Amino acid sequence: MPDFDRVWVNAHLCTMGDGLGVLRDGALAARDGRIAWVGPRADLPAHAAPETDCGGAWILPGLIDPHTHLVFGGNRAGEFERRLAGATYEEIAREGGGILSTVRATRAADEAALVAAALPRLDSLLAEGVTTVEVKSGYGLDFETERRMLRAARALGRERAVTVVTSFLGAHAVPPEYRGRQGEYAALAARMIAPLADEGLVDAVDAFMERIAFTPAETEAVFLAARARGLPVKLHADQLSDGGGAALAARLGALSADHLEHASPGGLAAMAAAGVVAVLLPGATYFIREPRHPDVAAMRAAGLRMALATDMNPGSSPARSLLLMLNMGCTLYRLTVEEALLGVTRHAAAALGLADRGVLAPGMRCDLALFRIDAPAELCYWLGGNPCAGRVVAGRDA
Repeated sequence: MPDFDRVWVNAHLCTMGDGLGVLRDGALAARDGRIAWVGPRADLPAHAAPETDCGGAWILPGLIDPHTHLVFGGNRAGEFERRLAGATYEEIAREGGGILSTVRATRAADEAALVAAALPRLDSLLAEGVTTVEVKSGYGLDFETERRMLRAARALGRERAVTVVTSFLGAHAVPPEYRGRQGEYAALAARMIAPLADEGLVDAVDAFMERIAFTPAETEAVFLAARARGLPVKLHADQLSDGGGAALAARLGALSADHLEHASPGGLAAMAAAGVVAVLLPGATYFIREPRHPDVAAMRAAGLRMALATDMNPGSSPARSLLLMLNMGCTLYRLTVEEALLGVTRHAAAALGLADRGVLAPGMRCDLALFRIDAPAELCYWLGGNPCAGRVVAGRDA
């Protein structure tokens, strides 16, 4: 008799191992925080473990948000009003607003304040079935504030039943004290990596390569410093222009390149060949009214894996719902239901370099999201509402 800790029955499963991997009237068993068995309920082995009757709910792997800026001070509702009046994202940034306005508010907040402000945002995601979330720094742009942001992100993972993956984004913008000395600041950001890594605060390193941010050479220098510490890299790429970010991410073997509204078919093909995941951020496209969308057709043609994320941030995507991103990915980018759901499970896990989740299969981490729906398409269909009936994190109700 198998030694299961717990068994879920009377459920339909989306295993996400082969497309949606739909399994009606299925069952799933866990042992020691990992999935031990999954299959049709009729084939469930005899066992002595307690059973949870799911009442016909659908079980998916715990949802994963692979790109957020969840920790920050203040908000930018005033800039939202300015954009409604006609100002562009780039104009606001060049006038000292945008990222730099959040930098000022974040520098003024202590760690406890950052955690307190971030928890309600995190809770919004968890309520929808998210069990893993990536959190970036990047609103400090000095060592102490970047460190404080990363410490706050780690604290979130202790305060809630969720895996928090941290990304150091020191190369997010040039701080005002380094105006006119961008190269010097990029070098400083590269030097921050080692001491932050020594404290165990960094899981990956990110950068914003764009005409209003950092050059390819500056970005590569930051990434080489990350690689010297054995850290994977990610890239904000080709959001406002085709700056070759997709190709650079491919050449450097990044985990992901994110945004990609202006990436060329050649750059996308290079990403696919290198195994880099495309992280699509429809909330930003919607919120800043970006008329150009990622070339999903070219991504499909190249066989490029596509993930979806909220890009939760105070300026360009104040999105607190990953389920809404499923709908936006389908309606704005014309993703299929299968592509969208893979984008918040299996492919999102790949974007974070996590091989132990995102699929319902034996040996995988038992992170589950349960939904009261009649079919998986409903997760992408409804605008508003939340059908999540429960979360399981490492085999335990959360």
